[in-house]
Amino acid sequence: MNHQHLIIFTRYPEPGKTKTRLIPALGKEGAANLQRQMTEQTVAKVKQLQDEISLSFEIRFVGGDIQLIKNWLGSDLKYQEQGEGDLGDRLIRAFQAAFKKSNKYVVIIGIDCPKLSSNIISEAFEKLTKNDLVIGPATDGGYYLIGLSKFIPELFKEINWGSSQVLEKTVKLAELLGLVFAYLPPLSDIDRPEDLNSLDETL
Repeated sequence: MNHQHLIIFTRYPEPGKTKTRLIPALGKEGAANLQRQMTEQTVAKVKQLQDEISLSFEIRFVGGDIQLIKNWLGSDLKYQEQGEGDLGDRLIRAFQAAFKKSNKYVVIIGIDCPKLSSNIISEAFEKLTKNDLVIGPATDGGYYLIGLSKFIPELFKEINWGSSQVLEKTVKLAELLGLVFAYLPPLSDIDRPEDLNSLDETL
């Protein structure tokens, strides 16, 4: 048993409160529907991956409540609220909880990247057997995936989340900490109206 654990970060698709930067292009309902579709697609990919490798996973969410999430995605999955604070605080909390449960390799992904495949997620876990850190760079300067083989909270502090320097700052921190790390293929997030052109036809 490799104790591989995956965490999906998502948001309950309430119109007006999710994918707000896409509202000018899609409207409140359309933006929420895209959030819903991309989350469901991500969960389906992870379930498929579970048929191929030994893997546990959970969904950490913001918005809505546990019952709404269960009604949406099913009562058979594990859920946890992301909690308070900025993205760094929430990532630290998620990684800390996962490592406390004796997981050896922990990967966190968002749902904003339709081209994130089960093969790439599998590659992330494979790279963690030889690295402290694995990063999936997003073309907007952030990252769509981050994985650790040990708890390193320093990686998520003093970062201007939402800026185009998130990846650069994270890599600099990793170098300062003397971490061994590896990259995955760069992919595009769907965050802004101009990103919609790269959406998969399946959505």
